[in-house]
Formats: sequence, structure tokens, C-alpha cells
Amino acid sequence: MISPPNIVIVIQARTGSTRFPNKILQPILGSPVLSLMIERVQRSKFSDGLVIATTNESTDDVIVKLCEKENVCCYRGHSTDLLGRHYQASFKRNADIVVKIPSDCPLIDPDIIDKVIDYYLENRSAYDYVSNLHPATYPDGNDVEVFPFNILQTAWKEASKNFEREHTTPFVWDNPERFRIGNVTWETGLDYSMTHRLVLDFPADYELIKAVYEELYPDNPQFALNDIIALLDRRQDIKALNSKYAGVNWYRLHINELKTINSDSTNLISG
Repeated sequence: MISPPNIVIVIQARTGSTRFPNKILQPILGSPVLSLMIERVQRSKFSDGLVIATTNESTDDVIVKLCEKENVCCYRGHSTDLLGRHYQASFKRNADIVVKIPSDCPLIDPDIIDKVIDYYLENRSAYDYVSNLHPATYPDGNDVEVFPFNILQTAWKEASKNFEREHTTPFVWDNPERFRIGNVTWETGLDYSMTHRLVLDFPADYELIKAVYEELYPDNPQFALNDIIALLDRRQDIKALNSKYAGVNWYRLHINELKTINSDSTNLISG
């Protein structure tokens, strides 16, 4: 009997964000943002292999303590080489398949996590990398990337550009002539990737995420993406909290270096 693959979900997390320090520790309903995100990710049917990949910096000791409290595995590695951090965390967990989810997605829907992983598993022989980001259609903040460990190892050995190391996976998805790239689109047929922002990068994002949790969590801790969309449709004042950052992502900083990204995929405002 063939054993099922060992699937490891890696959430990269650190306190040293330059734009919004300690963003993942900001309080919402008495809990740190990261704890609430862990709760959502643990609702995925693939969450048994969850690991938080943080840094060796002493400022991130607090993340280690949080993981101990939440009974979640934690790995510590290089502060800026996230590719190396993902590789080492996955290696130590004997991963066959790696799932990358950034810690700035505290509203991520576990059903979307499962949908992307299931798609990869169903098409494992056809793809080296599957995500819901190339092209993106879901609201920003539902980022899921899935790839086999050997592809992560190849990137770890060969990626040489700073942004390839910092952002973990562009060495793979930005080279479609070498790697087989699969994508999961939102089943609604809608594209809210540049209009609805559920990601945590700026203080204004925190205000929106906090408002969403305060509105939805007390009555339904397992609220889903459709509940968030309905709330934002009903409460335009909440949606407006971070609307000026809609479509802002890290691509804008490397638009001239990325081969598969153009200005339609990012808001070029500075921030």
C-alpha cells in the first residue's frame, strides 16, 4: 500500500516588518492576529503538518512562545532568505509536498487552501507548481502555493537574485519555460484580486481585518470568504478602510525584473 504524501504547510512569520512592525501580533478580540490565522489554517483538512517558519532574531522569540502556546511546530532560520527558511523547515519535517502561505493572510479561507491543494494532488503528474496567484482572481489575502519538495530544493540551490530568495517562489513561477505551472481560479468567475484587499501589510489593513473579525467572528468563528464579501458589500465604510491600497503588492518593486508580471498585476503606488 502506497503511503499518502507528507504535506507540510509553512507559514512564514516575523515581527520585523519595515512598514508595520509587529503586525502579526496586533490584538483582535483579545488574540494576536497570528493566533487567529493559525486557527483558520488549522481548519484545513491538510493542516497536520503545519509549521511556522520564523527567524533567528531575538525579537522573534515571541513567535516561538506563541507557537508553544498554540501547540504548533516552529522552525527558526534566516531573516531575509525566506527561500532558505522554507527549504530548511520543509526538510526537517520530511515534506513530500510544501504549501506556502504568508502570515499576512489572517482572513484566509481554509476551503480555498484545500481547493488548491486538492487541485495539485489531482494533477500531481502534470505540474511542478500550483497556486491561485498566476493569475490571481481571489481577493488578495487568500494566497496558496503548492509544490513538491524537489522543486523547492531546486529553487533553493539555484535561485540567486535577492527577490527570488526573499519571496521564496518566483524562481519557479517566473520561469514557465522550465517549470510546469498550474493555477486555480475563483469558481465564481469573478476577479477581485485588484479590488478587494484582505491582506495585512499596512495599518489600514489591520483596521479592516479587525473590523471584519469583530463583525463576523462572535456569531460564527468559522466565517468564510463569502461572508466577508457580503459584509464588505453591506458595509462600504469597512471596505473603504484600506481601499487606497487595493492591488498593492510586492510585484511593483520588481516590475522590470519579473518576466511574467506586468503593470496590470499590481498597483504601482509607493507605500
